Amino acid sequence: MQTYQIGPNEAGQRFDKFLHKFLSAAQDSFLYKMLRKKNITLNGQKSEGKEIVKLGDTVCFFFSEETFAKFTGQAVAGSSVSTQPVQDSYAAAYQKWPAIAVIYEDANVLIVNKPSGVLTQKADPDDLSLNEWLIGYLLKKESITAATLRTFKPSVCNRLDRNTSGLVLCGKTLAGSQELSRLIRERGVRKFYRLYIKGSLQPELSAAHIIGYLTKNSANNKVTITPDCQGEGSSFIETAYSPLLVLSDRTYLEVELITGKTHQIRAHLASIGHPLLGDYKYGDIGWNDRYRLAYGIRSQLLHAYRMEFPSMEGSLAELSRRIIMAPLPKIYETLVEDKH
Repeated sequence: MQTYQIGPNEAGQRFDKFLHKFLSAAQDSFLYKMLRKKNITLNGQKSEGKEIVKLGDTVCFFFSEETFAKFTGQAVAGSSVSTQPVQDSYAAAYQKWPAIAVIYEDANVLIVNKPSGVLTQKADPDDLSLNEWLIGYLLKKESITAATLRTFKPSVCNRLDRNTSGLVLCGKTLAGSQELSRLIRERGVRKFYRLYIKGSLQPELSAAHIIGYLTKNSANNKVTITPDCQGEGSSFIETAYSPLLVLSDRTYLEVELITGKTHQIRAHLASIGHPLLGDYKYGDIGWNDRYRLAYGIRSQLLHAYRMEFPSMEGSLAELSRRIIMAPLPKIYETLVEDKH
């Protein structure tokens, strides 16, 4: 017999939904047969699967070790089960990026400073991303276990492009993930970026707002910006910016992302004649090449620098009214000091 106690990330859902996650390799027919035969019980009683599980409930599985391992995706020594241990990709990601900095952490939330070049989430099945790094980090700290990953996986809640650096919000618990996702969806957290653009935007234009409509072309992974809606696939966008320093051929800028759409900052600023430094998708190739030769800049300089949180309660109470900032990459300081 195997037992499992319902934790905070499983409580509040139907028992059969929990079983589908916990015994992820089992078919529906097998699960309901085991419930009928009392090979799976809830708090020592026969269950139909419709019950809502509560924190501390005990689930018993009257299985052989090999059957339990087969349906939970674990290996048993000496058995024919050869499932890859769930921790492998997480450990690999954690070891690959040991320098990723945790900027803030509490019981429900973790905020990291993602380096440029790291995927936020997998693009292909074999990729390693910040998602895997997060789980590897939490496993290393023993904040979670391989067993708890069967029913809930901590995950990132906002996405940055691979070559955009800076703050990424991560949910450590189900409650944390749900509340962060709601906060982002309702635009409750203010998000500020630092970047360099081509040309001059004078400080007297501070806090300017630009609006438009963004349409994505999935075939080439590019977006276009238009002043008017172009139909069903066109989304309204709004971007605010404040010039910080005007130099010879570039302006150091802070941008507030009012709406959050694919490539919004990059494409929106390019559409008004001020593309980002290093951006070869939407920018000025010749201008970028000069900076590539001089400074080794190979992709857009875009850093998610600051987040400002509203007054909050519940699982996000410790983040209430906080301002979280991520240190700028060294190249930003270099470019500020170079007045040419």
